[in-house]
Amino acid sequence: MARPTVIVAGAGQAGTQTAASLREFGFDGNIVLVGDEPHLPYQRPPLSKGHITGKAARDTLWLHPATFYDHHEIERRIPDRVCAIERTAGRVELVSGTTLDYDHLVLALGARNRTLPLDGADLDGVVGLRTLAEADDLRERLGRAHNVVVIGGGFIGLEVAATAVALGLHTVVIEVADRLMGRVLSPPMASFLLDTHRARGMQIELGATVERIAGTSGRVTAVATADGREFPADVVLIGVGALPNTELAEAAGLPVANGIVVDQYLRTADPRISAVGDCAACPNSFAGGRSIRLESVHNATAQPRALAARIVGRPEPYRSVPWFWSDQSDMKLQIAGLTAATSEFVFRGDPESGRFSIFCFDDGRLQSVESLNRPGDHMASRKLLAIGDCLSAEQAADTEFDLRMHLSSLATAATSH
Repeated sequence: MARPTVIVAGAGQAGTQTAASLREFGFDGNIVLVGDEPHLPYQRPPLSKGHITGKAARDTLWLHPATFYDHHEIERRIPDRVCAIERTAGRVELVSGTTLDYDHLVLALGARNRTLPLDGADLDGVVGLRTLAEADDLRERLGRAHNVVVIGGGFIGLEVAATAVALGLHTVVIEVADRLMGRVLSPPMASFLLDTHRARGMQIELGATVERIAGTSGRVTAVATADGREFPADVVLIGVGALPNTELAEAAGLPVANGIVVDQYLRTADPRISAVGDCAACPNSFAGGRSIRLESVHNATAQPRALAARIVGRPEPYRSVPWFWSDQSDMKLQIAGLTAATSEFVFRGDPESGRFSIFCFDDGRLQSVESLNRPGDHMASRKLLAIGDCLSAEQAADTEFDLRMHLSSLATAATSH
């Protein structure tokens, strides 16, 4: 009997984790990992921090050494890319012209940088940051820059801006919204980050719309805003979010809606095709059951593990607590849960110390926790959110209330029933 074949389209964090988890969970068929970058699969978070400063060695980026794939019999087709899916035949076509048959196809296609339709966006010195090649380019440019402008005050924008400030560069962040990281952070945490970054020398312009990017002889020189101001720039980073890579799925007739639509088991409309990671829109109990797309390392590792378990015959719905982190200079921001629908914000710890958490409630129910340099709070909050409605605002605010002991008592009560 022929061994079953799983093809994984995409060799980023989600695709690589899918292949690794299949072997970990005992899948003994063929695994083919297809990726379009000419490197070993790598971690993306260090690209905006240690890598662009030169402090992180290149070899520390790899998710696994080359020997890992050989040892686990994971065939790598790199660099190459799946360009067409023949669902009826159970076959994919690669850009190289090769065709491969599959028993199961996993779409781990990731996302790409959102662009801005601006005059001057194609000037030399206007860059994005998502791939290792882009990070290499940015590192080289920062090494000879004086003025950096970052368009977008989200995760990537603030991480790069904080790195640029630490390198001694004049750095301006231009954000169209009225606060930083508005889609993911509570107002009080966003306000704290704003004040802290400004105190450290970062110029942050909120509620500002970029009108055009100016240049001379094909090179960027400034960024102009709609209110008539100009900010000098040797490097302009555009960090305004990402778009899921759904074109391949859409061409194959699979439903897409801000991501490739999957069910709670990560199945697309075709039972032989699944999707995971940044490209997948999955029902999420922490978003009221709505299908949402999460861009995070956690999502790119937990979803593949759930999918691999299903493929080997141990299906469980994907219900992992969402969590994220962002390193901005010496500030480690960790978020558990989803903050968007919260209305009550409870501080635990003293913001003046630079070590505190904000517990975010809605209608008396804990929805998310944002921790700054308090990893213990973060780990406890992930467990609390997994249990459900088990913490009051008063308990959260009381630093004498031991979260770990509370979790232990909850576990004891659960086992006694």
